[in-house]
Amino acid sequence: MKVCINPGHDVNLDSGAVNPRTGRRECDVALEAGQLLQTYLNQAGCQTVLVQDDDLGYVCHVSDDFDADIFVSLHCNAFNTQARGTETLYKSFNGQRLANDIQSQIIRSINTVDRGVKKRDDLWVLNGTNAVAVLVEMAFIDNDDDLEMLNNDLGTIIRAIARGITDYIGGM
Repeated sequence: MKVCINPGHDVNLDSGAVNPRTGRRECDVALEAGQLLQTYLNQAGCQTVLVQDDDLGYVCHVSDDFDADIFVSLHCNAFNTQARGTETLYKSFNGQRLANDIQSQIIRSINTVDRGVKKRDDLWVLNGTNAVAVLVEMAFIDNDDDLEMLNNDLGTIIRAIARGITDYIGGM
């Protein structure tokens, strides 16, 4: 199985959301998460490619050139410093299946608010690749409790995402 891993945003062009108190950037958390996910999926026998870039057309092109079966974009949410939780976004029927597998593994693995799986038709990466695609909003980086979880338990979150992917693969 081939998996394209897309850590959201870009370390040089658009950092994404930022914690207003600590300055911790979404792009840095997402890159660390993507590298961990790549390691876990490679150990599980998946072939992977990792691409982090603000040019989403390029990101989708890399996924399609790799002939990825699955596309996972990793992000951190931000809203009002009070919102918390994890949600997984999808567009297609199989995307919903993958999103459910990932979300349920995360919720069982870590003490987070379950914001559920949500259909989104308007996200470039869910529309722009031929692979079954999901976007995981791991936590709210602007919320200090969620940031602590990202800083201290990122490995637990990413292992849960990897298990969700392998659950999906096993159910195909």
